[in-house]
Amino acid sequence: MTTEDEVRGWFTGRLPEEWFTGAPTIIRDREEIAVLGPLPDPPADVPEAERAALIEGMVRRFREETRERRIDIAKEAERRFRQKVSWGVVCGGEAVMFTTLSVPVMTRLRQSERQVLDTLVAAGVARSRSDALAWCVRLVGRNADTWLVDLREALQHVDRVRSAGPDVNS
Repeated sequence: MTTEDEVRGWFTGRLPEEWFTGAPTIIRDREEIAVLGPLPDPPADVPEAERAALIEGMVRRFREETRERRIDIAKEAERRFRQKVSWGVVCGGEAVMFTTLSVPVMTRLRQSERQVLDTLVAAGVARSRSDALAWCVRLVGRNADTWLVDLREALQHVDRVRSAGPDVNS
C-alpha cells in the first residue's frame, strides 16, 4: 500500500515547478487524491470590488492553461495509485476545486435523521437529501476542524506504524 508521504512526494516531484507558488497540498481518502496548489495572491492594493474578479480570472487562466498537462499527470497517477485525481487551487485565501469525485455513500439513517435532511430540503438549504447530507458533513468539518486534524494525524501515525511492521501476506 502506498503511503501518504509517497503520494505527496510523487506529486511534488512530478508537477511543474512554475505552476504554484509553494508546495501543493495533497489530500487523499479511499477513493480520491485531491491536489490543491497555491497561486499568487492578488496585490494588496487591489480594491475589494476588483479582488473577486481578479481571483476568478487567475483561477480560470490557470485551469485553462494547465488542462492538458493536468489530465496527463492525473492519468499517470491514477494508474500508479489506483485512485482518481481531482484538482484545485488556492488563491487569495480561497480554495477552488476544478474537478471532484462524487462518490455514493451508503447510509442507513433513522427516520429522525432523515427528517433533519428533509427539513434542510424544505427550507431551500439543499436541493436533495444527498445535498443536505453533504451540507451537514461540511458543517461538522468546519466546526470540528481541530478535532478532525488531530484524528487525521493519529491515523497517519497508525499508517506509518502499520507500514513499518512485518508483512503478514508473505
